[in-house]
Amino acid sequence: MTRIAAEDYLDALAAHGIEHLFVNPGTDFAPIVEAFSRAARTNRPVPRPMVVPHENAAVAMAHGYTMVTGKPQAIMLHTNVGTANAINMLINASRDRVPMLLTSGRTPYTEHGAEGSRSAHIQWAQEMFDQAGMLRELVKWDYEMRRGDQAAKVVDRALEIANASPQGPCYLSLPREVLGEVMSAAAESNRGHRAIPRPPEARASDIDTLADWIAEAKNPLIITGMLGKDPRDSVVLSRLAERYALPVVPYNTRYFALSADHPMFQGSMPAPLLQDADLVIVFETDVPWLSSKTAPPSNARVVQIGEDPLHGNLPMRSFPSDLTLTATCVSVLEALEVALSKRSTPQVAGRDVTLRERSRGLHASWLQEAERAGQAETITLPWLNHCLREIIDADTKVISEYSFRQEYCPLHTPGSLFALSSAGGLGWGFPASLGVKLASPDSLVLSVLGDGAYMFANPTACHYTAQTQKLPVLTIIYNNSLYGAVRNATLDMYSKGVAKEADGRFLAELPAASFEKIVAAHDGYGEKVERPADLPAALQRAAKAVRSGQQALLNVVCK
Repeated sequence: MTRIAAEDYLDALAAHGIEHLFVNPGTDFAPIVEAFSRAARTNRPVPRPMVVPHENAAVAMAHGYTMVTGKPQAIMLHTNVGTANAINMLINASRDRVPMLLTSGRTPYTEHGAEGSRSAHIQWAQEMFDQAGMLRELVKWDYEMRRGDQAAKVVDRALEIANASPQGPCYLSLPREVLGEVMSAAAESNRGHRAIPRPPEARASDIDTLADWIAEAKNPLIITGMLGKDPRDSVVLSRLAERYALPVVPYNTRYFALSADHPMFQGSMPAPLLQDADLVIVFETDVPWLSSKTAPPSNARVVQIGEDPLHGNLPMRSFPSDLTLTATCVSVLEALEVALSKRSTPQVAGRDVTLRERSRGLHASWLQEAERAGQAETITLPWLNHCLREIIDADTKVISEYSFRQEYCPLHTPGSLFALSSAGGLGWGFPASLGVKLASPDSLVLSVLGDGAYMFANPTACHYTAQTQKLPVLTIIYNNSLYGAVRNATLDMYSKGVAKEADGRFLAELPAASFEKIVAAHDGYGEKVERPADLPAALQRAAKAVRSGQQALLNVVCK
């Protein structure tokens, strides 16, 4: 049997450690189908194909898998229409620097005469002048494979770019004729001689400057955003913050940075401490504060740290920086531990007492708020999060798209929290949780979503995938019948406007649906919960179902 280029392509993915190819197929997939079929006959190792019935779900699943494992995965979609459907989730992956190889077929460019030439009516209308142009701003690299013997080298190139710091998605289009080319010999890879550059580390002199500033500071403040993507970040930050009494505010955090039970965890809003800070250390945070509402004192020193501390992919960003370090979080934190151990830090003792007392006060207020919420007539966010304590263990992984708050439900394990990117492409949480479950099958995986986020996730596609791929996750919907972001933005801008008379709910209303019936159609466990007193037992029933291998959904009707 002759060999085709699609076989080389799958072999190259496998050789790079790609374990899954998340696919939403189309008419351009025939050579890929044939290549998978040939591999099955010969038991040749290739990525596991995962059919996902919506493109956004496929990209978000790959995103979720990579968040846990650190290993980039590959996605293949239909030509322009399939690729367009995935751009929402690609924006999230881009902003959160998640490495992945996004591929799509390309409409055959020959009308006749070649193996794979156009054979369906739609293939004329689906051709684009520049298919990659619609997503070029969101990827680090894009290319169209032009010859079958490029298969291995084009994968080498894509993945070395995706994995280099700062990481991110790459895009490759795959014409049907090229994938179907007959090859005289297997394509050769150069991956063994394509070493990826080491992640950046700060200069020793900059670490010394920062250590001096910390030693001198009376009111330092650490603000984190993407710190915790590497779980080692959290481990070192915990030690450093406690030893030197450094208050930490994970602000719009996308990962677990610090446990809320840590004495230096000071809530999730920087404003209360920012106004008195004399040193603000910003770790991997695109927006450390809202400059239209608050800012540090003009004489405060500001330090910006990250693999791309200027966030060059954002068109406008004007936050100050007196010291800018291009480096990974863990490398800076480890270097600071050494540097600070050699310095006198006279401010630490007094600051430690003050911050621990503040922490106790915050925890008391959070607990009181949750307990009051438990006595109310309707379920609110503090009560929902407080009740989650009873089903979460050290191995649980929480995927939050809107409604999880560590203040009411402290986590303790690095790598246990994943949240929506700052791009805010809704519909990410549910399919991302499926990818997380695929990567950590023994963990309880919770996706905690708003009702809008659930609907944007194309939930039938996600429940179908959970059912067919045996990925039982617990989906908890904070159902307030509202696009909260729309309402809040209206009230923020027009606090005294006419829209306030209707509580800012115009264009934000989402009449409640019986979401629990959707999961039932996919052999899952579903339940609607409307009273605070009923929530703890409902969570236990749902968690038991998931731990027994059945996907579950709680439709929590909230205020």
